[in-house]
Amino acid sequence: MFRTNPSREFQPETVNIEDLVPQDHLLRKINETIDFSFIAEKCRPLYCQDNGRPCIDPVMLFKMLLIGYLYGIRSERRLIEEIRVNI
Repeated sequence: MFRTNPSREFQPETVNIEDLVPQDHLLRKINETIDFSFIAEKCRPLYCQDNGRPCIDPVMLFKMLLIGYLYGIRSERRLIEEIRVNI
């Protein structure tokens, strides 16, 4: 007997992001090869320590712009949308 379960699409499912990205993916290789921690140290003096809003992590921002460059995404708004959809 053939049946569909319309409520199945709303059931929670556990997904491990590590399993979704292939081990030989370009961005994995870049992340393993390059230590991006120097960016945070270079940017730290440019931010106020006790005033203002919390910043976007400079390392994450740099990685986002690098992805945009590698994949030819010229618009930052489009880049954010692509990252949100293809995370």
